[in-house]
Amino acid sequence: MKITHIDKWQVVVPIQPDALNSPEFDPLDEDLAFFWKTPKHIIRIHTDDSGIIGIGESHRGCPDAEMEHAIGVITGMQIDQIDLHALPIPMGSAYGAMEMALFDIVGKSLGVTVARLLGAQVRDRVAVDYWTARRTPEDLARKAKEGKALGYHGIKIKCALGDPNIERLQAVVDAVGPDFKVTVDPNCRFHLPCHTISFADALGDLRQCVAVIEDPVPKDNLDWYVMLRQQLQVPIALHLGSGRAVFDAVRRGAVDMLNISPYSMVEFVRQCYIAEQAGVPVWHGSGVDLGILDMSYIHACAAAPAATLPSDIVGNFVRDDDLLVDPIVIRDGYADVPTAPGLGIELDEAAVAKYEV
Repeated sequence: MKITHIDKWQVVVPIQPDALNSPEFDPLDEDLAFFWKTPKHIIRIHTDDSGIIGIGESHRGCPDAEMEHAIGVITGMQIDQIDLHALPIPMGSAYGAMEMALFDIVGKSLGVTVARLLGAQVRDRVAVDYWTARRTPEDLARKAKEGKALGYHGIKIKCALGDPNIERLQAVVDAVGPDFKVTVDPNCRFHLPCHTISFADALGDLRQCVAVIEDPVPKDNLDWYVMLRQQLQVPIALHLGSGRAVFDAVRRGAVDMLNISPYSMVEFVRQCYIAEQAGVPVWHGSGVDLGILDMSYIHACAAAPAATLPSDIVGNFVRDDDLLVDPIVIRDGYADVPTAPGLGIELDEAAVAKYEV
């Protein structure tokens, strides 16, 4: 089967108006308020075999030159000459888009899901939490109620030192109870271990609603994470993207959990194997993406035994459109793994045209 040509679009799909910060926090966090304006690439690979195609999506900010280079290398190749575990292009955002499109093609050709191609499909659904950014306590309580009503069992939030963080958690517990878990993600903006310890000490009984504290302090100092893990009474996690970083974190005993999000599905599964050997559970991170990339995360999690924690597969329900004909099915806090071969999704060409830039 030969790759005949590859279509490419750049798109910008807005975030839904009520998905991110409370208005009070937009001036304090412009990167979080406006990250969605960075374009993404959508690709479609065509073959000479009965119209079999594959679709892919880049992460935000993929340079157009990087995507054009990948298209130039892959176009004209025979599918059976491509090592799906080591594409002949540099690792990066374009790599990830090409990888998922090629897996989509091979899965359709063989009649199997991408999850099975990644090794073995170990689950038919993948845990997902609700998601929002920086909120006032009252506003977060409203979003927690919204998430619980939709069937989710927890919510991931953004925060920073100086925010009303304890008040936020109390508002969630008052609104939906302590069994609705909160992933607290400061994006390293607790800055120092002492601030993280102060936050954890102030939790009191609110500890029971905290699923994990993710990236409280800068990630380049594992000594801090080792110390925090020894002192905190709540789990701690790092958001990582390389096999070496995962290995170092689990070898040092620096984490209770891991958020892993490399550019590649294959790399995700590999890194999960490292975590699994250390007994560290994993969830899949994201960049609040669109439907194709979110579906690639679902397949990768379905193929990784260690990926048991609720993943950040959230862009499909917080963006204005997922660019898919049929939406990802999320029920009772779990995303279904499609039974159709390949990625199991279809590109909505009208939506792509609407959001193309």
